[in-house]
Amino acid sequence: MVPRKVSPPCKNVTESNSSTLQPVDTMKLEGSLDHADASSMKSIIANLRPNLQQYESLYKRIHANPELSHQESETAALIEHFLRDLSPKFEIRTKIGGHGLIAILRHGPGKTVLLRADMDALPVAEKTGLDYSSRRSQLDAQRKKTAVMHACGHDMHVVCLLVAAETLLAAHDLWSGTIVFLFQPAEEAGDGALGMVDDGLFDPIRHACPLPDMVLAQHVAPIRAGMVVTKLGPIMSSSDSLKVTIFGRGGHGSMPHRCIDPVVIASHIVVRLQTIVSRVVAPDAVAVITVGSIHAGEADNVICDQAFFTVNIRTLDETVRQTVLENVKKTITAECTAGNCERPPQIEHCMSIPLTSNTAAPHQELCHVFREYFSPSFQVAEKSSLASEDFSILASSIGKPYYFWLFGGTESKLWDSLMASNQLEKLPINHSPEFAPAIHPTMQTGADAMTVAVLAILRK
Repeated sequence: MVPRKVSPPCKNVTESNSSTLQPVDTMKLEGSLDHADASSMKSIIANLRPNLQQYESLYKRIHANPELSHQESETAALIEHFLRDLSPKFEIRTKIGGHGLIAILRHGPGKTVLLRADMDALPVAEKTGLDYSSRRSQLDAQRKKTAVMHACGHDMHVVCLLVAAETLLAAHDLWSGTIVFLFQPAEEAGDGALGMVDDGLFDPIRHACPLPDMVLAQHVAPIRAGMVVTKLGPIMSSSDSLKVTIFGRGGHGSMPHRCIDPVVIASHIVVRLQTIVSRVVAPDAVAVITVGSIHAGEADNVICDQAFFTVNIRTLDETVRQTVLENVKKTITAECTAGNCERPPQIEHCMSIPLTSNTAAPHQELCHVFREYFSPSFQVAEKSSLASEDFSILASSIGKPYYFWLFGGTESKLWDSLMASNQLEKLPINHSPEFAPAIHPTMQTGADAMTVAVLAILRK
């Protein structure tokens, strides 16, 4: 989830250890917050930010106890308990779209901002060697036992949002309006955001989440800790997943002329699909087609009667997406016809995640705020990531704008060393069994980014 072009090393945001709340000089924040003196803003937030030691312990607890998509019951309960202890001002609603929950903080008239953190983990066996490594296993959707790890940083997202919640509670003199802290399940499954919406997240009777004027989200990435990265337009790709079944005619391996071999047909399809990117999509457009799995047969002397494979498609433009999907289906069907299949292929559209694209209005406001606050550890990316996110559904389902950014999690010395030796490709990336964000200053950066964004939107 990192832009392809990385920036030169930048100085980290310095962590504050202050745990004492100091009087806030609101005069320094009169007028437009995004033009406030950056050093004053940092000083104010440093005085309001809670001591991060308790949050470090919470992070390690969540990291050591990850839960797969749609199974996040313990994580959700932990978040709910923490929020209730933090303040009685939160209106908490639970079990939205599974284990999703929201905490509503109302403070006078004004706009409503929704902040989202995802909380599910992945079927990955952790290899970080950390003393708080996950040793947990769960049954996956196919009822198969699998190791589980927070290999994508969702544990960091949760804790950053909780830190921001406590900071914004303390900063009540600086803002007016409503903040919704949303903790989303099943992002990795691609259906968590839609599940919350379909379960009546914004229904005035069902869960009665206030309609936001802006929806915000962020993601930790393998870039230098302390950095914040965003861009105008597509920042993350759409993603479509297909499951394909090829129907052949089975028989003895010595008599292929009496059979229709689905393995051969599937093999032709796998190779042929790559020509869609090289010969159908324009050279200056972006598309990726990946056949991630293929299964067929059990014995070497048996021609099986069915073959199954999965396809994942990534694009940055809706027209390109539709072109690729149409040609993928056309290619699969044509190869089955050429292979004399007695039945047409079965093509199931299993998952569809929309493009994440930052629009001009929120980008203009928040990009400037981030630059002022995090400089020089702020970067506008030149290229999009081909990772995907479903959070935009929380906004698009109700016709509201959203904004998304990345923040760094790679320990500074490691980043600097690998960059100096031109070996950044060796960095553990999201979904790697060795992915382990540096707790500091990553936690502070993510929490500050959410806090600054909210203060910019809800400033008095």
